[in-house]
Amino acid sequence: MKVLSKLLVIATASVVLSGCTGMYTKNGTPNDPWQGFNRGVFAFNDTLDHYALRPIAQGYQDVTPHPVREGVGNFFSNLSDVGNTVNGVLQGNPAIAGTSFLRLLINSTLGVGGLLDPAGDMGLHQRREDMGKTLAAWGFKSGPFLMLPLLGPSDLRDTAGLPVDWYSSVVTYINNNYAKWGLYFVDLVNTRASLLGDDNLVHGDRYIFIRDAWMQHRQFEIDGGKISQDPFAAGASDFDTGDSASGSGSSTSVQGNSPSAGQIEK
Repeated sequence: MKVLSKLLVIATASVVLSGCTGMYTKNGTPNDPWQGFNRGVFAFNDTLDHYALRPIAQGYQDVTPHPVREGVGNFFSNLSDVGNTVNGVLQGNPAIAGTSFLRLLINSTLGVGGLLDPAGDMGLHQRREDMGKTLAAWGFKSGPFLMLPLLGPSDLRDTAGLPVDWYSSVVTYINNNYAKWGLYFVDLVNTRASLLGDDNLVHGDRYIFIRDAWMQHRQFEIDGGKISQDPFAAGASDFDTGDSASGSGSSTSVQGNSPSAGQIEK
């Protein structure tokens, strides 16, 4: 807990240093002052995804039955309810903390270690939380958009919360490195396989499309599922419907758990 407390202080201080800027500027355009750097990282992620992660995910999808992939997804979703519970407590939100804890308890027992989701069938639906959302609940602004190597779209606030997210993950405390990194890899491949159907939704300038889709979706999450500012509807997005500025291809790029346009809440 002492380590977690130190990381929390560091994360909070980092967000303070990011200033009071938000996800969008005052005129509604994306807050992306480091676009040159971000595009370089995006190109690296996209290349790695195109030649490595996407083919692996396709092979995994081809040989793994859907019920098995769904069970794997449920398993990692169940593990994430530990962090959801922690963040619900840190946010002072008993509804999130209580629901996440009940989901963890029910799915870990009745759900055969989390492979099934009986809690969801009972109406206890998961609300994914992380330290970035907790910092937002505390009043910290997002800061500029930031594309992270391997992890994909983020912003300064979410990036500052990553150490706390790491230490609130159950997998972090597995002593066997082969098992630990094996679980991370399976989670990554299973998640990427679930996004294969969204690849053809990305058009035009791939960097801008994915950036704007992520920012819109993230703002939707921060607002608790309420529709607020929509840069697409307002026409403020600088999305280009022409040829991609970062190269073509069918991959969505290595974006970790970040959504493509097809994942924006409906």
